[in-house]
Amino acid sequence: MAAARAADRVPATGGDIEITPFFHSSVQIEHAGKVIQVDPWSVGELSRAKPADLILVTDDPGHHLDVKAILQLRKPGAPVVIPASGKPKVPDGLVLANGETANPAGVKVEAIAAYDIKPGEPSHPKGKSNGYVITLGGKRLYVAAVTECVPEVRALKNIDVAFMPMNIPVERMTPSAAAECVKALAPKIVYVYHYDQAAAARLTNPGATAAGPAGGLTVAQSLQAFKDALRGQVIEVRDGRWYP
Repeated sequence: MAAARAADRVPATGGDIEITPFFHSSVQIEHAGKVIQVDPWSVGELSRAKPADLILVTDDPGHHLDVKAILQLRKPGAPVVIPASGKPKVPDGLVLANGETANPAGVKVEAIAAYDIKPGEPSHPKGKSNGYVITLGGKRLYVAAVTECVPEVRALKNIDVAFMPMNIPVERMTPSAAAECVKALAPKIVYVYHYDQAAAARLTNPGATAAGPAGGLTVAQSLQAFKDALRGQVIEVRDGRWYP
């Protein structure tokens, strides 16, 4: 597994926001004593994960909605925000549709549409999944989930930290497409995530294979291409240790 390291920090009202990337699309966000877990996944090493005051789930596949991880990390009574597709797995989950806003655990959460423009498999149809904008200490953090740069994403304003998917869907969110989306969003800080499908597949099945980045790039080359495409922008690119 990836070596442990200190959480990244973002200054905010009431104390720093602490960001701890875990695996693939799983990230821990802390502020003022409150812990938010996004897409916790039990196949990864969650020994550093803290009990959650709030859990956000972006989609219903197991690497986004993992009931075992939710049971492991959920504090008693802590809300779990889900798209409607997650209701069978989390019957007491708080369903937010695209465009809706709520304040679970005292945190403002906006559900942002996450879907494909170009058709193909794996398919992410409009209305099924959520990205989220989370407001903490006066800062706005956007967790994109798996999406292309759809109008609902381009319409977002005043984003301080963004988590942007890359290399998925295959030949859709390429490094250049992800970078162009980040330019349109203009966050102060960006993490690229959900970018190594083969590594994620091996976490559940050591013999599994999955498509690599488009254009014959290695994962490392795709990460560098993303950074190169953002060179000259006033956007800090942070690396998360998302994979073993």
